[in-house]
Amino acid sequence: MFQLNKSKIFRSTVCFLAAVGLAACSTSTSNTTAEKATEESAPALETINIAYMPNYASLHDIIAGVNSGIFEEEGLDVKLVEFADGPTIIAAMESGTIDIGNIGPGAHKLPIEGRAEVISFSQLGNADEVIGRTDKGVNSLADLKGKKIASASGTSAETILRLALAEAGLAETDVEIVDMDASAIVTAMISGSIDAAATWSPNTTAIKDELGDKAVSLANNVRYAKEFPSIASYATTPGYSEKNSGKVAKFLKGLYRAMDYRAEHEEEVAEWTAKQIGGDVATIKEQLNDGDWLTSKQIKELIDSGDLKVYYEKQQENFIKAGAVSAPRDVTEYVFIDQMSKALNSLK
Repeated sequence: MFQLNKSKIFRSTVCFLAAVGLAACSTSTSNTTAEKATEESAPALETINIAYMPNYASLHDIIAGVNSGIFEEEGLDVKLVEFADGPTIIAAMESGTIDIGNIGPGAHKLPIEGRAEVISFSQLGNADEVIGRTDKGVNSLADLKGKKIASASGTSAETILRLALAEAGLAETDVEIVDMDASAIVTAMISGSIDAAATWSPNTTAIKDELGDKAVSLANNVRYAKEFPSIASYATTPGYSEKNSGKVAKFLKGLYRAMDYRAEHEEEVAEWTAKQIGGDVATIKEQLNDGDWLTSKQIKELIDSGDLKVYYEKQQENFIKAGAVSAPRDVTEYVFIDQMSKALNSLK
């Protein structure tokens, strides 16, 4: 009868298990090494600090790029920092704490004066408004005479106020203009310590929601679109773009991709905006008409037609007429349209 050699079987089994164990160890070590190599070969993200104002107009494209992962795909780790207005953003860039900032129309006098450079067009806005209190006797622009009006100096809302006064045939000496920051304007308007206010969304929405029939809209960007194109842009300090050309190129490509994403995901981007600023989604959705939100294709068309350059030229002309800027300057010296075109062409 055939006899089993138990000793031989035991030795064979041990060898087999040992071989399996070695193979497993080898595979595990190989996998760990491969994963480590992949991690080491992946390029590190470059950190970039971006300033914004707490509204949909300032955040619609940048938040789309951050939350969709587009900027990360372009190799950037975007840090968002909130500010109340454009002039404050430019001051922060000058201090070195901010790399790029989204600025509204009023702050564009600073690039003209050489304090900043525009690296990208963002949109034409309609977020600024002059609002009067009817219970203070303000029902029309003419009624502003002798009234106390709050406005933040150096902003686009202040420019709309100037145009509104001019339309009514009023000089600034015919009214009392009080310089206030954005949050203070809302409080003062609601409390009744001022008669009218020139401010922007979402402050305008908050004021009208709170005052109801006591609030009347007197003027906005659309009213003066031909005279004063309300341009919002992304800006840097002078020389930053040249010194950080690679990082800026990544940012611009990501930005234009983000604009296209926003166009297809408007509701989602509104929700992301609300979360970023700690606001109400319904309020943010009310801001969806605060500007002309463009896609990368539409911006390219503006550039190719020459209209984008005309926008900035008209903007500068308005600043000079208003006495906010003393001397004209070739817009191509501070608005880098060629750089925008290069980034747009890279999307193909």
